Amino acid sequence: MPEMRVHHSKKHSLPFFEQEPAGPTVRRTSGRPKCELNKTELDEVVDVQHVDMPVNFTQCFGNYICDLDGQVLLDVYAQIASIAVGYNNPSLDHSARSDEMVSALINRPAMGNFPQHNWREILTSGILKVAPKGLNQVQMASAGADANEMAFKAAFIWKRQQERGGYHVDFTATELESAMDNSTPGSPQYSIMSFKKGFHGRLFASLSTTRSKALHKIDIPAFDWPQAPFPSLRYPLDEHTEYNRCEESRCLQAAEDIIKTYHNPVAAIIVEPILSEGGDIHASPAFFRRLRQITKENNILMIVDEIQTGVGATGKFWAHEYWDLDFPPDMVTFSKKAQAAGYYYGEKTIRPNKPYRQFNTWMGDASKAILFRAIVDEIERLDLVRNVESTGKYLRAQLFELSQRSPNLFMNLRGQGTFIAFDSTDRDLFIAKAKELGVLIGGCGERTVRLRPMLIFQEHHCDILIDVLTRVARDMQCS
Repeated sequence: MPEMRVHHSKKHSLPFFEQEPAGPTVRRTSGRPKCELNKTELDEVVDVQHVDMPVNFTQCFGNYICDLDGQVLLDVYAQIASIAVGYNNPSLDHSARSDEMVSALINRPAMGNFPQHNWREILTSGILKVAPKGLNQVQMASAGADANEMAFKAAFIWKRQQERGGYHVDFTATELESAMDNSTPGSPQYSIMSFKKGFHGRLFASLSTTRSKALHKIDIPAFDWPQAPFPSLRYPLDEHTEYNRCEESRCLQAAEDIIKTYHNPVAAIIVEPILSEGGDIHASPAFFRRLRQITKENNILMIVDEIQTGVGATGKFWAHEYWDLDFPPDMVTFSKKAQAAGYYYGEKTIRPNKPYRQFNTWMGDASKAILFRAIVDEIERLDLVRNVESTGKYLRAQLFELSQRSPNLFMNLRGQGTFIAFDSTDRDLFIAKAKELGVLIGGCGERTVRLRPMLIFQEHHCDILIDVLTRVARDMQCS
């Protein structure tokens, strides 16, 4: 079967891993027979409506993903932004084969009741080693939506403990009885405020804060919780400073009004540093600093959802580091590139005052915490956060040149680090054509192309990406 190896790089920096391909391999023949057969067989046992392509993970290396028909693509989507240090990373492979990992996998401890003897060391040498400034404790969860929902629970418990008179004040008999009937005062009508176009998960409480796409929410009962407007800024930012300042001021005032007047009192707000599923929407550090002040002034908690932006993707380990806050967030949720999930916090009053209030069988997964520790070690060994910062500058400069030549296909270029997006006419066709030419990218919002490369993405990968996007633009403008 004829194939084409694509070598686009204008300059070639030394790749982090020797096994990584030099470039994509794309099939010239139509159809993907093995992929289609695999998908058809899979459809007999699970829903495959959302399957993009079956993957042969044994043949994926570094930044490259391989399908069952031997097609090798430069992966600039990274399993929906969840791969940090490359496919089949040797250091992670070594960690996965350790006795410590084997024990965590085959014994999977119920961490809330029976934590393994070295659980504190695993946490402090990995998850807590990279904790956001001011947050020195962690609550583990199973996935991103679960992490957010547990953070919501923590906020509600914290709020009620305050109203009850303090951490050590016990429940009344009326509270205990009414909680079993889902009524007040045992089940108070608190709310979590989120922002328009935000995304925080697809479980029930998290879905009530998700505002990015109706398809996620349709037919599902929701809590009566408020949403505030999020700034719709104009790009380039330095050319629209006055408009953007007014827009952020408008949204901040609306958020404060909701917090003060909403009929179900707000216990906490949740916000992403970059509203990712909603179209990679940004706001300035000044916006978030004022938002933090508002939460402090109104005695509510601030939850920062770093599930997609965290672990180095923006050129900082945590994207909210760009904000230079006077006070750290109350909680920061994480998942995706961490491979583990949960939320960080600093104040012990955010812990429940009694056992079993934040609890499930496994309380996270020790094996995933071990894997996150290996990822942290690899990020430090290869200085990958710095790599993301420098590669991001290089990539944004190349994309800016493309936007000058094809403004309708590369609109509103924005991003931090390699966490980059632009808007495009006929976005879905744009993504499909890029895949045909050997690059896997993703979309979000209504017309946004989002780039989510791994932390090991380098300048020579940028050159391959830019050459493919240039060809896509040429094809779309000629058609």
